Amino acid sequence: MRMTSVAAAALAVAISAFPAAQQASAQPAADTMGAIKERGYLLCGVAGNNVGFSLPDSQGVMKGIDSDTCRAVATAILGNADKVRFVNTTATNRFTALQSGEVDMLVRSTTWTLGREAALGLEFAAVNFYDGTGFAVKTASGVKSVKELDGASVCVQPGSTTELNLTDYFRSNGMKFTPVVIESIEEIRNAFISGRCDAFTTDASSLASFRFSQGANAGQYTILPEIISKEPLGSMVRKGDWKFFDIVKWTHFAQLTAEELGMTSRNVESFVDNNNPEIQRFMGRSGDLGKMLGVPADWAVQVVKQVGNYAEVWDRNITPMGVQRGLNNLWNKGGLQYPPPMR
Repeated sequence: MRMTSVAAAALAVAISAFPAAQQASAQPAADTMGAIKERGYLLCGVAGNNVGFSLPDSQGVMKGIDSDTCRAVATAILGNADKVRFVNTTATNRFTALQSGEVDMLVRSTTWTLGREAALGLEFAAVNFYDGTGFAVKTASGVKSVKELDGASVCVQPGSTTELNLTDYFRSNGMKFTPVVIESIEEIRNAFISGRCDAFTTDASSLASFRFSQGANAGQYTILPEIISKEPLGSMVRKGDWKFFDIVKWTHFAQLTAEELGMTSRNVESFVDNNNPEIQRFMGRSGDLGKMLGVPADWAVQVVKQVGNYAEVWDRNITPMGVQRGLNNLWNKGGLQYPPPMR
């Protein structure tokens, strides 16, 4: 069949444009894993000020589910959970820190959204906490529902999904509010305590962290029952570095798989002679999974031995705050945490 001159011209343009497009999409990706191995430690961006997620203890050791996510990745790559350096980031500089290479990965209670993944050159590798936007008020106010906050002043961080959720919720419900926008989460908490705002909004987990941190005064603050958004919080890496993306993602899945199989930091090594093929692959005795990822054969065993399965990480960091696992349970217990097969 003969092509018309218009069709022929269009095809010629398309063909001539293809190599350029192919070249643009085939730029060499950064080798983050190689850089980590060469320097000998992982650089991990965290908040550094959030109980249960990332906060130094009295000895200066970073504690929390986010910091343990960093340790798990360090263990998978370097075989040692201590080979990680934490870099404190804010809500406004966190993405720049990852884009610029100041950190290798970001685990900072950051919500997975289309806009962030499509526009920032970054990719979400795994969700370590399914959360949602909530509100806290002073118990003495008598407020029992978000619907009672019409006309209230609300403390919120700028540049966060919380800020957008707050605006959307009040607008859709025909309510008005006065935003009290403060960059630092510590300053927001202090502003709320001192009465500069009637309510404080952020991720429900962070509200629980705040309330827990008040100790004997926790009863002075009430977390309202409404959750007004979906906030899947997780780890971010630079887009295009798929080898590192894979190891961050599958390290999380390995911790979930270990929980499914009943493996813990205390007993994981006792599974070495188990004849279950799935367990043999997990232990690195068959399947070459470590080789596929570019890490040692026993990478998953070391992650569980040194950091723990997902349940252990949760119980160590989140349970003391009185937060139930809920959506963060395994899929077979009514939750959303679902690891694909390790084979």
